[in-house]
Amino acid sequence: MRILFLGDIVGRTGRDAVAAGLPDLRQRLRIDLAVVNAENASHGFGLSPDMARTLFAAGADVLTLGNHSWDRKEIIPFLADSKTVIRPLNYPPGTPGAGSCIVSLADGRRALVLQAMGRLYMDPLDCPFRLTAQELSRYKLGVAVQAVVIDFHAEATSEKMAFGHSFDGQASLIVGTHTHCPSADHQILPGGTAFQSDAGMCGDYDSVIGMTKTAAIPRFWTKMPGEKLAPADGPATICGVFVVTDDATGLAVSVHPVRVGGRLSQTMPL
Repeated sequence: MRILFLGDIVGRTGRDAVAAGLPDLRQRLRIDLAVVNAENASHGFGLSPDMARTLFAAGADVLTLGNHSWDRKEIIPFLADSKTVIRPLNYPPGTPGAGSCIVSLADGRRALVLQAMGRLYMDPLDCPFRLTAQELSRYKLGVAVQAVVIDFHAEATSEKMAFGHSFDGQASLIVGTHTHCPSADHQILPGGTAFQSDAGMCGDYDSVIGMTKTAAIPRFWTKMPGEKLAPADGPATICGVFVVTDDATGLAVSVHPVRVGGRLSQTMPL
């Protein structure tokens, strides 16, 4: 299976870049499954239903959220109707929406996509490790599903790496989101799982993690709220990870970073 994962979309410039660029990426890379983190798509905070529909129309198969899941209240009823917008599975029982979904491809292959959220420097949620293990016990990779993609939405690189190694061999791809800076540690772990600590963001990198510099920088100098944070609106770089898997095992055969447009150095799989 050929899988594309795109990191956090930030604001209009990131949203427009993905809406315009994803159809071409799907064609050029012959993508079977496209997963996009969209928790910052709506003005940098949350996701609105209209914007979710735009991203699905552009070719996203699954949208993941994160700690900004509830910033746009109108997404809450939308989660009940759209089974392919998922939030972290370790929110407390009774929270709207689901933390995983099954995607069935036209050829009959199936993929499990799930999201968990870290706890270091984040909200004190239920244990992401235990709940992920519980979810993976229901879907054996290479048997019940041909691929498993996990978005681990977390702040600390140490927690992301511990999570990746914990589930090595049980997932096709484990990729971090939330910190908005693409890491250079893409690799196939010893057990066959593709891993990258952070996919990076789809947004303007002439910014502070996607937010305007004039609003973000003074907060560090003065420790005062100051100007309201807003997404930077310059040219966006689309950042993500491309993975090819073995359908018999579900494990990764290759993993490559993707960076297209904007300010960052460009890279595409050959």
